[in-house]
Amino acid sequence: MDMKKRITLELRNRSPAEIAELVVDNSRSADGEVEGLTDAFTELEFLSMVNVGLSSLAKLPSLPKLRKLELSDNNLSGSLETLSEKCPNLTYLNLSGNKIKELSNVEALQNLKSLQSLDLFNCEITSLEDYRESVFELLPQVTYLDGFDQEDNEAPDSEADDEDEDGEDGAGPTGDYDEEDDEEEDEDGSEGGEVGLSFQVNRGDQEDDEDEDDYAEEEEEDDQAGAQGQKRKRDADDEGEDDDDDEDD
Repeated sequence: MDMKKRITLELRNRSPAEIAELVVDNSRSADGEVEGLTDAFTELEFLSMVNVGLSSLAKLPSLPKLRKLELSDNNLSGSLETLSEKCPNLTYLNLSGNKIKELSNVEALQNLKSLQSLDLFNCEITSLEDYRESVFELLPQVTYLDGFDQEDNEAPDSEADDEDEDGEDGAGPTGDYDEEDDEEEDEDGSEGGEVGLSFQVNRGDQEDDEDEDDYAEEEEEDDQAGAQGQKRKRDADDEGEDDDDDEDD
């Protein structure tokens, strides 16, 4: 897909002035030039044109608010002076994988006074002796070259920092929620304890009542057995008296 058509699709029925970020990676530029971008993108802060076949930046429009520009994996070797004219407020520039061979190719970046981070990975310039020292000397405003400063300290990851901040912000409500849950569980536990104790007491009373009923039943059975024994004894005595009467007759 050509770059101009890709930009039209990325607009999604919005006006260029509403766009703050624009990514057209892997689209195709006509004759190695920027196309489809105009001065109407007045609010653009992030622009990515990775692997689009660029060999010149001569047609780059004025983008006064642009802060980050991704131009890796293209065919750029010069015309970098256009950046200081059209994008004077750049703080991050990625030129990795281009055809930049000499220090003179990046000398034009001296006028980017706000430039803090510059990436030249996979460019022939990185094979020069004292490459890093020379670039830092040529561009004193640059803090990070290829992701590291002059003391080899790695550049901070702004996206990771944002995620950490989001995590910290989210930790508060989550912690409060857990605490409330614990309190509710404690209350439920207390109620459950009271219910359990009441149940045990009632169960104990019920068992006592059952024991008393069993004892009463046993006493009743004993009384019945005793009464039957007395009856049998009386019957036996009566039979004995009847026998004696028969003998007398």
